[in-house]
Amino acid sequence: MGVNQYRGIFSSDWSECLSPNGPFDPIAAAYPQLDEDLRRIFREYTGNRISLRQATSQIRNLMPEPLSAEQMDSYLKQHFRTYSGVPELMQWCLEKGILFMINTTGTQGYFQRVFELGLLPEIPVVAANPMIRFGNAHYARYAHEVLEIEDKAKNTRAVMESLGLQPANVVVMGDSGGDGPHFRWASQAGAFTIGSMTKSSLDGYCASHGIHINHFFGLKYAPAAIRDHHSEMAVDFKELAKVIARVLLK
Repeated sequence: MGVNQYRGIFSSDWSECLSPNGPFDPIAAAYPQLDEDLRRIFREYTGNRISLRQATSQIRNLMPEPLSAEQMDSYLKQHFRTYSGVPELMQWCLEKGILFMINTTGTQGYFQRVFELGLLPEIPVVAANPMIRFGNAHYARYAHEVLEIEDKAKNTRAVMESLGLQPANVVVMGDSGGDGPHFRWASQAGAFTIGSMTKSSLDGYCASHGIHINHFFGLKYAPAAIRDHHSEMAVDFKELAKVIARVLLK
C-alpha cells in the first residue's frame, strides 16, 4: 500500500456485521460438544464482560485439538455465508479506490482459507486474531492483529497513517459492544461510524461513553431481542455504497 493509492478506508467487523456467522462457528462445527460454551464466551466478550485474551484462552483450553486447515475448509464449503451484497460491496470499494479492511476478532486461519478457496474478493488488509492460523500468515494482508478489542482502533489508525489519510477519510462499522472501543476512537478522531445489525451492547457502550453513531444499517436490536436471521439476510449491503460514497467520495 502506498500513499495516495487510496481515497479512504472502510474498516469493518465481520461476524454478525458483514456475515451472519459467528467467529467461533468453525470450532463448533468441528467440536459440537463445545457449542454452548462457545456461545457463552462470545456473549461475554462482545458484551464487554471478559477480554478477548480471556475468551481465546478459555477456547484453547476447551479444544481437544487445534483446528486443521482441512476442518476449516470443510466448514467453509458447507456454511460460509455473507449478508446479501457484501462481496459486491467489497469489489465496489476496490474499484473506487477505497481500502476495504476487515477488522475482526475472527481468526486469521478463517480468512486464509476463505481467500484460498476464492470465496471473497481479494482485499489488502485483514486484521484478525491469530488463535487459529495455518502456515505463515505474516505477509502484508495479515500484518495487523486483533489480540484485544482495543486493537481494532489501533489497526485502523495505523493503516490510515500509513496511507497519509485523515480520520475524515475513514468509515468504521461494527455491530456489538466488542466494537465499542473502535467506535470510541472513531468518534473522538472524527471518523464516520455505522452500526450494522446493531446489537444493544453497542448501543449501550456508545450511550455510556457519549458516542454518537452516525448511521444505522440493517436491523437494530432491542435488549434481549432474538436475532431475526431471515430479515438480516434480506438486507442488501450494496445499498451501503451510497452511504460510503457520501462520506469518502465527496
